[in-house]
Amino acid sequence: MRPLQRVLEASDYLVLNLGYRSRSADIATLARDVADRVTRWEPASKLDFVTHSLGGILVRAAVAYGHLPRERIRRVVMLGPPNAGSEVVDAFRAIPVVASIYAALTGPAGAQLGTTSGLPAQLPPVDFELGVIAGNRSFNPIFSAILGAENDGKVRVDRTRVDGVREILIVPHWHPMLMSAPGVLRQIVHFLQTGAFR
Repeated sequence: MRPLQRVLEASDYLVLNLGYRSRSADIATLARDVADRVTRWEPASKLDFVTHSLGGILVRAAVAYGHLPRERIRRVVMLGPPNAGSEVVDAFRAIPVVASIYAALTGPAGAQLGTTSGLPAQLPPVDFELGVIAGNRSFNPIFSAILGAENDGKVRVDRTRVDGVREILIVPHWHPMLMSAPGVLRQIVHFLQTGAFR
């Protein structure tokens, strides 16, 4: 997220570029840890968030579980969030040998991102200003075949949607590139400034 950090700082934002060990714990634990670190960094002001993939679910969970008060959240932009899970997780968890390898690679949080029994489906709708940027290009033919619809190689475009989202922008990028594509970075800043994509 460093390219985004540079763009936001150039637009006069004070930025906390927060990483987390996505393979170390389940979503609830990661969400609490992220919320605690954000609160220590800035204990009172309104906050904007820009997240990639699982990060969007962590923000939703942190708000839903009361770790981040809703009134502190101003605007959020999520890049490729599995708001309704991912068929890739479903497919890998359905094959026992593959499931154990997948669990070792993604950790407890990754295993919670399925479409049917996944944690994202249990979270409430968002009630903050949310813009989602979804990619529709993939360079992974196996994952794309599993996903079976317009996708970014990890998440289907229609699975990025969540009730309460203000706007969804579809861009011609694959999942890892959503964080650094210049056009996406400009759209992020525009949403944070205005509450809408350009």
